[in-house]
Amino acid sequence: MRMRLMLLGGGNALGQALIRLGAEEDIGFLAPRPPQDGWDAASLTQLLDDTRPDALINLAYYFDWFQAETVGEQRLAGQERAIERLAELCQHHNIVLVQPSSYRVFDGSRATAYSEKDEPVPLGLRGQALWRIEQSVRATCPQHVLLRFGWLLDDSPDGALGRFLARAEKPEALLMADDRRGNPTPVDDAARVIISVLKQLDCAAPLWGTYHYAGHEATTPLALGQAILTEARNLHPLAIEAPTAQAHAARPDAGEEPQHAVLACKKILHTFGIKPRAWRAALPGLLDRFYRHG
Repeated sequence: MRMRLMLLGGGNALGQALIRLGAEEDIGFLAPRPPQDGWDAASLTQLLDDTRPDALINLAYYFDWFQAETVGEQRLAGQERAIERLAELCQHHNIVLVQPSSYRVFDGSRATAYSEKDEPVPLGLRGQALWRIEQSVRATCPQHVLLRFGWLLDDSPDGALGRFLARAEKPEALLMADDRRGNPTPVDDAARVIISVLKQLDCAAPLWGTYHYAGHEATTPLALGQAILTEARNLHPLAIEAPTAQAHAARPDAGEEPQHAVLACKKILHTFGIKPRAWRAALPGLLDRFYRHG
């Protein structure tokens, strides 16, 4: 890798997966420790003035965007301001910006898979913030790759998977939507995709733009929950046999979560040659890591 790579958010689950996978291929990252209150416009300005990397992977707000149950409006607004500044700095210093985004930029009103050509109409605060961030990056920093991921699953104890498994240890009904669809995407798979993109950008291929990536096989939260419980039971005692079906409209997060969140991944396949991998095959390893860390 000729490019000097900087990673913001090296301490979170996706950042750790990226560092782990990079090490296997002799790809290293400058991964600065964030300030106590997190990255803001001033600290980012100082950082990039001092270091001048060739490419920057911004996972600084990964947990809030992909794993937190809710995120406050003020917190999201601060993150938007920081990324506006980050995009300006990347443009000024000629740094490639790799920026994650999410299926949440869509409202879930169409039953077929969303492609990059479909117009985002985000539902909740998080989706709206991500859509504004995407627009800001596109307008300010032409040398960018925006990667929209599906339902990201990681081994953090307080992430989406961790909360689900904690509830499965209690003998109470575990309600999951049976009429909501999306693509589970294990965090190691998302890291593989980022590495593959970086390798091609390192060859000076100007493949800027927005790309979708999500694990192979769309499913419902109910079916995903059942698959997780089946594997998890081999590693840890659980109190329930199976999740209980509930309609999407009755779920407490129906105003924030798109009912249909399946992503079409043809563009990333045709441009970068990245094929979606089956999420089911990655569940045993993900759960093993979750319980070993827990």
